[in-house]
Amino acid sequence: MKLLQWSLCILISIQLVSCQKSGLEDIVAEPLTASNQLNVAYGGDAKQNMDIYLPANRSTSSTKVMIMIHGGGWQEGDKADLTAYVDTLRALLPGYAIFNINYRLATQAGTNIFPTQENDVKAATSFIYSKRNEFAISDRIVMLGVSAGAHLAMLQAYKYNTPVKIKALVNFFGPSNIADLYQNPASILVPPSAIASLFGGGTPTTAAEAYFQASPINFITAQSAATITLQGGVDPLIRPQQQVALKAKLDANNITNQYVLYPTESHGWTGATLTNSFLTIQTFLNANVQ
Repeated sequence: MKLLQWSLCILISIQLVSCQKSGLEDIVAEPLTASNQLNVAYGGDAKQNMDIYLPANRSTSSTKVMIMIHGGGWQEGDKADLTAYVDTLRALLPGYAIFNINYRLATQAGTNIFPTQENDVKAATSFIYSKRNEFAISDRIVMLGVSAGAHLAMLQAYKYNTPVKIKALVNFFGPSNIADLYQNPASILVPPSAIASLFGGGTPTTAAEAYFQASPINFITAQSAATITLQGGVDPLIRPQQQVALKAKLDANNITNQYVLYPTESHGWTGATLTNSFLTIQTFLNANVQ
C-alpha cells in the first residue's frame, strides 16, 4: 500500500512539473505583436521625441533597427516629413524596427546653434540602444537621413562608436563637408550666410574647428559604416561633388559603399525614381547588415 501511495505521489509530482514547464514554454514562446508608439520623448525639450514602429515577432537577436532623420536645413522640418515612407520601408525591410526622430532646430536668432542637432541625434541613438531589451530589438543599427538629416546621420555613423557602432548608412543627398558647402554653394539658394548662422555667424576661417567637427568626411576611417549615397544630378542645394568626394574617402579606406546618381533629378524625387531608390537600398542593406 505504501509503495502504491509513493508511486502515485511521484506520478502527480511529474505531472505538476510537466504542466508548469508547459505553461512557462507557452509564455516564453508567445510572439510579440506589432506596436506603434508616437511622440516618445528621449529628452526634456518638446522637439526631442520620436515615433517608434516595432514589428511583430521581434527579438533582441534578430530585429534590426533603422533610425530615420528628416531634413530641412537644420532650421526647419519635422519627422512627419518622412512618415509617408515608413510603410514602404517596413514592407521592404520587414525585420526592421523603425525609429523616426525629431531634433531641436537652429534659429536665425542664434538659439540651438550647432552642434545641438548632432547632440540630439546622439542622445536619441543612446536612448534607443539603452532600451533595446525593452523594445526587443538588436544592436544592429542603420541610419537613414535626408539632406540635413543625412548630414546628421553621417556624423553619428562616422564620428561615434559609442554607445553603439552604426552598421550601415543611407545618405539621401546630405552634405559631407560643411566648409565646402560654405565656400562652394550649389546656388544662391544656400548662401554662405545661411551656413554661418548655424555656427553663430562663424565662417570656415573664424570657426575652423567647428566646421571641421561638423563635417562627416573628416571622420571616415577603415572601420566606418557601409554607406549608400543617393544624389540628384541637378540638385540646387547640394553639389554632386560633395558625394564624389565622400565616395573617394570611403574608397580610400576600403569601406563598402555605393553611389547612385540620378542625372536629371533635383533635391529629392518621387515616382519610379524613388521606387528605384528604395529597392536599391533594400538590396544594399540586405547584403551589408547581417
